Amino acid sequence: MSEAEWDRRIRRANELTSFYPYATEGLRFYARVAGFQKLLYADVRDAAKSSEKSAEVLSLRDEPDLFLLLPKFSGFLSLIQEISPPPLASAAQELAQGGSATWQRAISGFWWDRGGENNDAQEMTPQEGLLAWIFLQPYAEALADMREPERVDGTPSKCPVCGSNPTVGALRREGDGAKKSLICMLCAHEWAFRRIYCPSCGEEREPHMGVYSAPEIAHVRVDVCDTCKTYLKSVDLTKMGLAVPVVDDLATIPLDLWAREHGYRKLQTNLLGT
Repeated sequence: MSEAEWDRRIRRANELTSFYPYATEGLRFYARVAGFQKLLYADVRDAAKSSEKSAEVLSLRDEPDLFLLLPKFSGFLSLIQEISPPPLASAAQELAQGGSATWQRAISGFWWDRGGENNDAQEMTPQEGLLAWIFLQPYAEALADMREPERVDGTPSKCPVCGSNPTVGALRREGDGAKKSLICMLCAHEWAFRRIYCPSCGEEREPHMGVYSAPEIAHVRVDVCDTCKTYLKSVDLTKMGLAVPVVDDLATIPLDLWAREHGYRKLQTNLLGT
């Protein structure tokens, strides 16, 4: 991915404030955050090119490069304090006061918590975990983009590059129909996925899988599983070619409210916690 993709995300977030006024605050927050993420993404790419470390060494399965990341964390926390609603701004202030040892624990704790069993991550508050996620996302995406494409067998429910959960699905035109893919919540890698298959429990019986949408948000749908009661949204690019799945997911809050009111739990929340 190039830096132009970050510009596309920012532009889409700003555009959607006109269509979904109820999501304006969250979209503006995301646009500011994405501006920081774009710069960090570029810094990671530049650092890799100017060092002896290859993409294989800077692996998403290895320790995060704290030498590169820690000097940038203070500025990130300052930005969050400036642009965030009070709960997250307060968490950023407390984390900033903790110093580099606390920052390192938060960054490493989230990085290794893809399986949900990391003790350091369990000690973090939800707000601290969200801050670490926002900060690490462009770092992980840069590493993923520098890797050689890999052949993926089967239908992995977690990201085949970094092992994280998907945060949103995408439907792209293929022949006379649409091909489904999932997008990773951390490194933003996109991989092909079966249309009728639950990424949470593996359910594949069609009567147990449902798809719901709303006329006013026709290009985004809710894919639900009645076996494990989870859901994930998918953005249909055959209906809205200008959509950016990770951004349109942030804007379509009414679909999340509908799903939760009907007893479904989102497989993976997005950067706004929805």
